[in-house]
Amino acid sequence: MVSGAADLPHAFDVVPVRWAGTAVDLLDQRRLPAAEVWLRLDTVAAVVDAIRDLAVRGAPAIGITAAFGVALAAVVSDARGAGDVVAAVRDAGDALAAARPTAVNLGWAVERVVAAAGAASDGGREAVVDAAVAAAVAIAESERSACRRLGELGAGLVADGANVLTHCNAGALATGGYGTALGVVRAAVEAGKHVHVWVDETRPVLQGARLTAWELGRAGIPNTLVVDSAAASLMARGLVDVCVVGADRIAANGDVANKIGTYSVALAAAAHSIPFVVAAPVSTVDLSCPDGAHIEIEERADAEVTNVGAVAVAPAGQIAANPAFDVTLAALVTAVVTEAGVARAPYESSLSELFT
Repeated sequence: MVSGAADLPHAFDVVPVRWAGTAVDLLDQRRLPAAEVWLRLDTVAAVVDAIRDLAVRGAPAIGITAAFGVALAAVVSDARGAGDVVAAVRDAGDALAAARPTAVNLGWAVERVVAAAGAASDGGREAVVDAAVAAAVAIAESERSACRRLGELGAGLVADGANVLTHCNAGALATGGYGTALGVVRAAVEAGKHVHVWVDETRPVLQGARLTAWELGRAGIPNTLVVDSAAASLMARGLVDVCVVGADRIAANGDVANKIGTYSVALAAAAHSIPFVVAAPVSTVDLSCPDGAHIEIEERADAEVTNVGAVAVAPAGQIAANPAFDVTLAALVTAVVTEAGVARAPYESSLSELFT
């Protein structure tokens, strides 16, 4: 068993999105765990494609990537020496914000970099570029810092010897470093607790099997991969002590959008009186969204369901529904852990207090 921070290898120190000055460097999560392949994205279109095609995923990591994409637009426009840099930044922001609709961090990050660039427009082209880059780098740094802090706060909800069940991937890969749900696990281990993690495979794209298991395995944290439909059975057998998941958007009333299948985990946890904890930075809380019914759920291609990678597992031409996310009702959420504090019901008040 893992006993402390000194025992942890470097897996959780992975920073999957990096600013390279004139490009965005991205660890291609589609290739994991078979190969660690880095992409160098030197156009806004390439950044948009990487977000849309899941080369990067996880709400905070998407936000960081989009922020760097806006900064890249400023750098590229300035290098060309013609045209309005601020206009190029705004156009890039529009394209990036439309890449995926559910994760609120995407629009949040884009808006901040575009606003910073606009505010610097009186200083000329160089000032706009500097402001955009500085804003994007600051977002990346603040999101990593937020994950470390929320991990520390969330670790108090994980007992020594706990069996933690998680869904999808909310580790360093999904956040730009350290992790949200896995950040809570990491912080608990660093505090000297012994933790075992049940890893939902997370169909259809297998983020749990491919990414969460990869992160935990490299970190030496005991974990066991299970099919998604096994979660309720594990709970019934007394083998789960707490569920900890990430989030892509948290509405003002505490409803949580996360990877499809999260709602099923929450329902099973409630049926077995098991705490269901959501870990996410404040940037994932959307107070402008009143409840889960107002969260746009992304529908993705049939092939993600009918195929596993390049291998067909359904009849040719099979029609499939493929919502990428579902909404877990606030009544099923035990706590929302953020860097600003731990919110509990009633969420209408506790979530808004995080911003003060």
